[in-house]
Amino acid sequence: MSPRFITKTIHAYLDYPVALGLIAMPFLFGLGETAPLALWLSVITGVAAFVLTVLTDHHLGVIRILPYSLHLTVDAMVGVAFVAAPILLGFVGLDFWYYMGLGLTVLAVVGLHQPEDSTATA
Repeated sequence: MSPRFITKTIHAYLDYPVALGLIAMPFLFGLGETAPLALWLSVITGVAAFVLTVLTDHHLGVIRILPYSLHLTVDAMVGVAFVAAPILLGFVGLDFWYYMGLGLTVLAVVGLHQPEDSTATA
């Protein structure tokens, strides 16, 4: 089994719950104690992720106008931004670890993505 096991299909199934989680989790966890932006960064990113998923050309996309490669690029940029945000914006405590953990997870998912030419032969 290749270490790059996250296929386009698996990724598509993760997209909607992750987007909704990004919207809901900051409220459930009480983020924003160190900075209001710690609350809203996740919510805004969740809304954008939901729209991106709706517009992505994969089997769960509703209006399939954006290439999947663009979707992965945006995911990678979000991962980098989430890792950088707590450092650059001075988040501490749960706010810091929420973004650091999510950012590293997003980067891992993107890094473990199986290229589409590999999925065609598998």
